[in-house]
Amino acid sequence: MRTHSSFSARKTALAMAVALVCAWQSPAFAHGGEAHMVPMDKAMAEFGADVQWDDYAGMFTLAKDGAFVKAKPGAKTVVVNGKTLELQVPIVMKGKEAFISDTFINDVFQSGLDQTFQVEKRPHPLNALSGDEIKRAVEIVKASPDFKPNTRFTQISLAEPEKAKVWDFVLNGTAVDTPRQVNITMLVGREIIESRVDLNEKKVLRWEAIPGAHGMVLLDDFATVQQVIDASPEYAEALKKHGVTDPKKVITTPLTVGFFDGKDGLKQEDRLLKVISYLDVGDGNYWAHPIENLVAVVDLEQKKIQKIEEGPVVPVPLTPRPYDGRDRIAPGHKPLEIVEPEGKNYTITGDMVHWQNWDFHLSLDSRVGPMISTVTYNDNGKKRQVMYQGSLGGMIVPYGDPDIGWYFKAYLDSGDYGMGTLTSPLVRGKDAPSNAVMLDETIPDYTGEPMKIPRAIAIFERYAGPEYKHQEMGKPNVSAERRELVVRWVSTVGNYDYIFDWIFHENGTIGIDAGATGIEAVKGVQAKTMHDPSAKDDTKYGTLIDHNIVGTTHQHIYNFRLDLDVDGINNRLVAMDPEVKPNTAGGPRTSTMQVNQYTIDSEQQAAQKFDPGTIRLLSNTSKENRMGNPVSYQIIPYAGGTHPVASGAKFAPDEWIYHRLSFMDKQLWVTRYHPDELYPEGKYPNRSAHDTGLGQYSKDNESLDNQDDVVWMTTGTTHVARAEEWPMMPTEWVHTLLKPWNFFDETPTLGKKKDNQ
Repeated sequence: MRTHSSFSARKTALAMAVALVCAWQSPAFAHGGEAHMVPMDKAMAEFGADVQWDDYAGMFTLAKDGAFVKAKPGAKTVVVNGKTLELQVPIVMKGKEAFISDTFINDVFQSGLDQTFQVEKRPHPLNALSGDEIKRAVEIVKASPDFKPNTRFTQISLAEPEKAKVWDFVLNGTAVDTPRQVNITMLVGREIIESRVDLNEKKVLRWEAIPGAHGMVLLDDFATVQQVIDASPEYAEALKKHGVTDPKKVITTPLTVGFFDGKDGLKQEDRLLKVISYLDVGDGNYWAHPIENLVAVVDLEQKKIQKIEEGPVVPVPLTPRPYDGRDRIAPGHKPLEIVEPEGKNYTITGDMVHWQNWDFHLSLDSRVGPMISTVTYNDNGKKRQVMYQGSLGGMIVPYGDPDIGWYFKAYLDSGDYGMGTLTSPLVRGKDAPSNAVMLDETIPDYTGEPMKIPRAIAIFERYAGPEYKHQEMGKPNVSAERRELVVRWVSTVGNYDYIFDWIFHENGTIGIDAGATGIEAVKGVQAKTMHDPSAKDDTKYGTLIDHNIVGTTHQHIYNFRLDLDVDGINNRLVAMDPEVKPNTAGGPRTSTMQVNQYTIDSEQQAAQKFDPGTIRLLSNTSKENRMGNPVSYQIIPYAGGTHPVASGAKFAPDEWIYHRLSFMDKQLWVTRYHPDELYPEGKYPNRSAHDTGLGQYSKDNESLDNQDDVVWMTTGTTHVARAEEWPMMPTEWVHTLLKPWNFFDETPTLGKKKDNQ
């Protein structure tokens, strides 16, 4: 569920602003009565608006979401998004401080001149659960005789209506009569329970235990681990070997243990986490002080250490390495202002976003983050289907070091921890540009209560270079700017922060960019420089990026689930391979460039390494553009990046990781649509013994020809560390694209024709 400042949040902020105490009474209202004046800076800060003063023009600029206001002290009018609005009471200066009437915020920001947010008249059937719906769903399951007091909640989400009915609603306005139902996944001890409830009937429709599976790591598990470590005399003794005498200064990180078929001495049925630790030396960056070769295996059910694994003692690196600038003089920047003086070019109606020719539904999922649904493009008055649903499917961060504290590290950040739950609130002007609209989101927490995440998603428009340009000799220049609409979300998983941008281009292209930033996971070593005797062995699996610190080589591998419906649901996968062929047509040339085109018919054939020298299309052969070419979208899993592309996991074929996962080793997968096939690593990947994701989905090798197909696009990098990424890593991006291919009849950004040519 989403809230934003044009509705309830604005009313709350207005009430807070009105409540500000100010003894100074001032001018009269235009229609009689005396105005109550309040300090403008404080009122606007409470309201969440940005205030700037232009000394030369003698004018205030006030910005809040889609509203851009210009106001001069003493003036009877202000300008809101380029339109004049009469004030009941002007802004008044008292000394150097500005005062506004207690009706100013309501008069200006709820004047109706900002059209960014619209009231939803007909709720979209995929609207996320509201806070009240989350509470009602939890009340229903708690009333069940099967419910147990120690139950925790791993996922509470909308049970989506039938896909065909949702498309009928979007394209034709046909109401979806399916009652609102909720899927609830619960964790009772180590047992997973799946339930479905009907909100209207207030009853449980399904209650089923899932044997042999482990649930997600929940936020309270983090606290459990820290408590277990703090209370363990055995661990305290182990810490002394590493020179650590105060366990209270030890920070733990709870990590999933993977599955090694018992080779690690752990039982598959146990609910375990491995705990590695860092020393807090007071610099704000405990990640720089690893307590190396010390691992505690914590049993979450028994709430105790099952065993301690130790290797050779390595001194803890103690040199302070703050990453927050406390020991630096930050470089200064002159102001960079992005203004939209006439308001936004997009509107947000409920959970629907409309920009230029694009319409799409946006919600936040507690596992995978933003869900981009029912994406359509208005092509000269016709709303055309592009994608039913797109999201991060899952991701993995495997490390290549076999040592005791590293061999098990292969984090399934989404499937093991829930990246939506770990959403990081965005900071305007830093995480997103100043013109962004910030959306709050509500998701359930592990207790079943609604949890509001402020500034969870940012939406903004940006200039992105020339869309096209041509300068004919002796004639006027013809060019147009490229505009993009960006939907940005950030999830912080331990040391790494992941930025995901969904980018809509006016020309029908959709980009998905994944950025990794934050702090590298580092290993404590003996070597201080590469000239030390131990340096060669210390850097066998990484790079020495600081004295006594190695950045271990690893990968960031992302998979995106893209339920493309190109002009309808019946699509096929088409390959186009440019080839050199002999010239048989005569003339001086010996060779030609031709394209070998063929259809890829089955799921197992579709799973393949991506060759950037080839073209892969999802096509609708029953629809053609005006030249008779089937309408298509091109799938481009890797469209550039600075680190080496992760063309597959850097592991031997017999490695443990391949027992659990397949998605990381192929960049393109296409499967038949099944509504319960949602995650490339499977529904319950924590400690899974075999692949329950894409490997399982494609095992039956269903036909893809003229079917409802789902594209799974894998991309990522092999992260070889470098000094410039320490102690803080500048964002490293991976770029992917979904590009129209004969989807249109001509250049779509030329605009509408003046006649029916």
